[in-house]
Amino acid sequence: MGEPQRTFYGNQFGNTFPVFVHFRIPLWVPEVGGPIDPDNEAHDLVMSIFGGMSKGERNRIKIRVRTAMSSQAQLQGRYLGGRPPYGYRITDAGPHPNPAKAAAGQRLHKLEPDPATAPVVLRIFTIYVDGMSDEAIALRLNRDGIPCPSAHDAARNPHRTKKAWQAGAVRAILHNPRYTGHEVWNKQRKEERLLDIDDGTLGHRTTMTHNPIDEWIWSNEPAHEPLITKELFEAAQRARRQRARAYQRQERPNRRSGRRAYVLRGRVRCTLCGRKMQPTAIRDRVYYRCEYKEQEAALYPGLDHPRTINLREDIICRALDAWIARAFAPDRLTATITALSQASIAASAAQTQTPEQAQARQAIKECERRLARYQAALDSGADPAVVTQWINDAQRDREAAQKKLDALPTVTRKKEPPLTADQIREITDRLGDIAQRIQAADAEKKEPLYEALGITITYDNATRTATVRSRPSIPYRYKECPRGELTADDTAVLAQGRLHLHGLPKGPTPTS
Repeated sequence: MGEPQRTFYGNQFGNTFPVFVHFRIPLWVPEVGGPIDPDNEAHDLVMSIFGGMSKGERNRIKIRVRTAMSSQAQLQGRYLGGRPPYGYRITDAGPHPNPAKAAAGQRLHKLEPDPATAPVVLRIFTIYVDGMSDEAIALRLNRDGIPCPSAHDAARNPHRTKKAWQAGAVRAILHNPRYTGHEVWNKQRKEERLLDIDDGTLGHRTTMTHNPIDEWIWSNEPAHEPLITKELFEAAQRARRQRARAYQRQERPNRRSGRRAYVLRGRVRCTLCGRKMQPTAIRDRVYYRCEYKEQEAALYPGLDHPRTINLREDIICRALDAWIARAFAPDRLTATITALSQASIAASAAQTQTPEQAQARQAIKECERRLARYQAALDSGADPAVVTQWINDAQRDREAAQKKLDALPTVTRKKEPPLTADQIREITDRLGDIAQRIQAADAEKKEPLYEALGITITYDNATRTATVRSRPSIPYRYKECPRGELTADDTAVLAQGRLHLHGLPKGPTPTS
């Protein structure tokens, strides 16, 4: 390994070197004069230092790059790459100002108006300021046969639908300040989040996050030809803020006090279009509705879809609850009780600390490991002045983590003993008919049950058939029906984790 200080980042060496040791693969490093000895604390310390140096260099490079890009955007108005906004296209802006890069053939680029789409952007801003909503603008553009952004530039948008304009696309255009002619940078940033807060060795997941508007970097002068005036852009932003405040203030008629619970929210899909059916209350009954209006017709042209499809919640839940209660039928009760007892034992053995407490305790353990390595380095003859500084830093980090842990509220739960099979059987006997208990339960109590079982429903309006599938998040579940297909009642059939409901009644006729 020629440059170990550039090979491992942070604690990567400590996470990967045990794999080399396991397979007896020597790792040669010039700085230690040969292969790394897994039992030598000094070697471990040297590689840890290299990891810290690599992390520091990475951070310095990040700062330099971001500072340079910020200056280029603000002072020079330079186009820094990326997909051009709808209404613009990329054009050549001459050779690169860096002579070496110019000699290598690199050139600058800038934005110029696209003759086919620039008038559409101006039209969107104008009619929005005149009072038209995002949805209405999308409908009008679809009606006029104007291709949506992903359809106009299909090569750069292979992952997006090209069927029609959506309100979200209109909203993104109305929020983009680059149409005023100024270059804008730093609208988004990358954030690294731990994959598992209880195990930092699993690494991070990088996500894109939008920055607040006050953190955007604007060019001091216009960098390309504007499609709209700055006054029109500001008028559109004022109109959006005013409409948002008006929406929050308005009182909706016929609104019931309290929040209605929809136990199947987000779990019912229409087989015709594949979209989620939205819950609504009609004449004191809960229905799941799939509406097929002009906007949807543009997305799914030629689809034989009724304007409104309604599915009653109570009919689905009644058969679904009976299906779930079959786990407590006499022929399955013993297997169910055994599974519940095993789950109770596993839950009792689990840690009861909060994620914040676990993170603080992990930081303390890491500091203690650092102190042990530094002490070993002293014993091996390392420079006392340097190691003393490391020890002081580790002690400060440990004290900070300990203060954080002490400041956290004590919310640890008392560990309950696991339920035995006899106790579970006694509970089921005391509850009586499980099916009736589930059906009589409040919606707020049913919702977490359906979530744990991973319930999903697809509804075919043509045959009036609902298919229920269960993918439990818990480790135990029946792999197949022990008796093949069991008739639950006249409308329900249980077969290998699926419930088919046939002959469902049609929903109410829409009033509008």
